[in-house]
Amino acid sequence: MTDTKTTPIDLNRHVYGNPDAPITIIEYGDLECPYCGAAAPVLRELIDTSGGRARLVFRHFPLFGVHPFALTAALAAEASGEHFWDLVWTIFKHQSRLTDVDLQGYADQVGAGMVVGEAAQAARAGVEADYNSGVALGVRATPTLCIGDRLYTGRMELRALRAALGLNGR
Repeated sequence: MTDTKTTPIDLNRHVYGNPDAPITIIEYGDLECPYCGAAAPVLRELIDTSGGRARLVFRHFPLFGVHPFALTAALAAEASGEHFWDLVWTIFKHQSRLTDVDLQGYADQVGAGMVVGEAAQAARAGVEADYNSGVALGVRATPTLCIGDRLYTGRMELRALRAALGLNGR
């Protein structure tokens, strides 16, 4: 297991979209959260239609007290390495089935290799670092979005997000 005290974790390691985009949206999300699941296609379309001007950074914030499979799903996604986004989009589509067997099946579908058991435990430091950064910001619910250095409190719909990012007309 990685020691987060000696090995810093890159909190911006899970980028969807243009890595050099001038606009960054940070999502603190729970892979079992139905609101995060509903937001996923909206955020994906927002990034896909931003003309490379916006990127999404995902940070794990599993609400394990409410969602019993949130932590195992986060660990599996973290363990998926370069297949992170493929696995995340798949998990969001199948939130009602997140046992270890299910998660490994989704990982196999996207070519991610082992993501449960020891592989998941080896990914714990990343999930903990994300979660702790959210706690430090005062995140209490998911999804929580940060745009630049401010929390986004608007509606989780495409038009509102485009307006908040100054991407009207795209």
